[in-house]
Amino acid sequence: MLNAAALLLALLCAANAAAAADLADKLRDDSELSQSTAKSLRRLMPVRFYSLLESNQIANSTLSLRSCTIFVPTNEAFQRYKSKTTHVLYHITTEAYTQKRLPNTVSSDMAGNPPLYITKNSNGDIFVNNARIIPSLSVETNSDGKRQIMHIIDEVLEPLTVKAGHSDTPNNPNALKFLKNAEEFNVDNIGVRTYRSQVTMAKKESVYDAAGQHTFLVPVDEGFKLSARSSLVDGKVIDGHVIPNTVIFTAAAQHDDPKASAAFEDLLKVTVSFFKQKNGKMYVKSNTIVGDAKHRVGVVLAEIVKANIPVSNGVVHLIHRPLMIIDTTVTQFLQFMNENAENGALRKFYEVIMDNGGAVLDDINSLTEVTILAPSNEAWNSSNINNVLRDRNKIRQILNMHIIKDRLNVDKIRQKNANLIAQVPTVNNNTFLYFNVRGEGADTVITVEGGGVNATVIQADVAQTNGYVHIIDHVLGVPYTTVLGKLESDPMMSDTYKMGKFSHFNDQLNNTQRRFTYFVPRDKGWQKTELDYPSAHKKLFMADFSYHSKSILERHLAISDKEYTMKDLVKFSQESGSVILPTFRDSLSIRVEEEAGHLHDEYASHEWTGYVIIWNYKKINVYRPDVECTNGIIHVIDYPLLEEKDVVVAGGSYLPESSICIILANLIMITVAKFLN
Repeated sequence: MLNAAALLLALLCAANAAAAADLADKLRDDSELSQSTAKSLRRLMPVRFYSLLESNQIANSTLSLRSCTIFVPTNEAFQRYKSKTTHVLYHITTEAYTQKRLPNTVSSDMAGNPPLYITKNSNGDIFVNNARIIPSLSVETNSDGKRQIMHIIDEVLEPLTVKAGHSDTPNNPNALKFLKNAEEFNVDNIGVRTYRSQVTMAKKESVYDAAGQHTFLVPVDEGFKLSARSSLVDGKVIDGHVIPNTVIFTAAAQHDDPKASAAFEDLLKVTVSFFKQKNGKMYVKSNTIVGDAKHRVGVVLAEIVKANIPVSNGVVHLIHRPLMIIDTTVTQFLQFMNENAENGALRKFYEVIMDNGGAVLDDINSLTEVTILAPSNEAWNSSNINNVLRDRNKIRQILNMHIIKDRLNVDKIRQKNANLIAQVPTVNNNTFLYFNVRGEGADTVITVEGGGVNATVIQADVAQTNGYVHIIDHVLGVPYTTVLGKLESDPMMSDTYKMGKFSHFNDQLNNTQRRFTYFVPRDKGWQKTELDYPSAHKKLFMADFSYHSKSILERHLAISDKEYTMKDLVKFSQESGSVILPTFRDSLSIRVEEEAGHLHDEYASHEWTGYVIIWNYKKINVYRPDVECTNGIIHVIDYPLLEEKDVVVAGGSYLPESSICIILANLIMITVAKFLN
């Protein structure tokens, strides 16, 4: 028998010359895949795997005598691989499959023939277990009836193996056998005894013993530190830890793509989905959409502590706590998620609270009903925020801006949002959050504005016994955008933004060398002018009338070396009777007053101390005061600063700029003609 390496070389040389040459060039020129300069087979196969293959007698025989598919990890994949042992035969199957022909599972050539699972993501990438096939680096040969195919993959394939000293334990177990004998397998000495006993007590072994291809989630012993938690694991909870008829490895998992769990039926509906933090941490979450007396509605998050354990009927992921069970307060959730986790999902939020003395945590704990808008770890990575963290009083106000004295889930936010952008008071005095909900179902996007910052809810409805946690992507109250950026992103100010855009009024609002105080009519305010002056309103939003629109907006914009808060304007009004603010062409004279018991909005259920602007004998409510930006401040008002003569101008008493230009041009031509005559 010829040496296997020589046979493989001959086999590859017999392939289509152009394809082989192209592959050789790619592998030879790519330092990630080839570190050898020898003009040999090493140009066609990554060095590390070739050396392992060469020393494996069974693999050599397969390559010499049989058709096969071989999945070859890159050298870079080996550099990331932590185990000392590579199972070469787990990378080989004794049938030849092109990328297009790969079935859902293939049997590996390893002892016991454990399966390899083939999945695709929405981008069309093909995965073998958790390894992605690099699509341009596959090669096929066919010699003497032996068809052999090589696919390059970006991870080393890792089978489930038995620890030394447990030779009686069978290879290639299914999920139930793994659960019953977890201590005998190489899974980082992670215990699952507590959950295993609950599965046995609930007589739910059949869920993990089911034939087919499923995804199994198994909480580890660490997740049962709360003594009462294990008693809450009933049959429905166990069903909620299984995704039937779908194999999900983490690399191929679609972010936040809910799958029906085995606990998805008429009276109880639970979905499970995966998501990944920017730091690489993988999480799984259950969402009880329809609950019952024992199983509350809401989301439960669990970090994956050991992922991608292949078994004969699917894949197992070990998670740090059980899903579906809501048995901690908001305070306990923040503590448990972060005290013992170096990279907990809300680690930085928790650290800021504790660095401020922990009093905020005590305040949260005292509330019987509470909702927290918790910024993600990445949300704190900003130089603006670093400056604020040095001011304990300011950071306390900012933290309080993230706390709501109410149980507020997405359904309740949507109800509040039925007639307007939902506004909710925070524990920070007279500070409100403004929610906006767009889309339905999986396409729902929730944004929240607080203290000038627009944040998107990236994980909603994390349920606790006394409320909810919503994870957001920015820290509220610490501006990160200019006045223009705020106008562009805030759905409440879209009409003012559009009007300023076609008149080019907005161009100046990105200037960070100026300080702006901008009184911005909210969309509902412009809608009121449509009722009062329907013809004028229409023309204000037409390009031909941009001159008049721009003139009206200029009246709303004060330009100075500082911005003016509502408290500043109230103080100046009390001292002088009115405030005169410099604008682009002239000045704006207003008086600002506080009104106790001022109803914030006709749909609001509470009263508060609000601000009123008195201008030209009109009283205009300030809907949202003190929206901070990096180059100024915005006050959102209920009605534009509009005079009757503005309406006349916009209504047609004066001609638009384009018409004036045409008339002037005609007059010039007539004058020139007379002069020439």
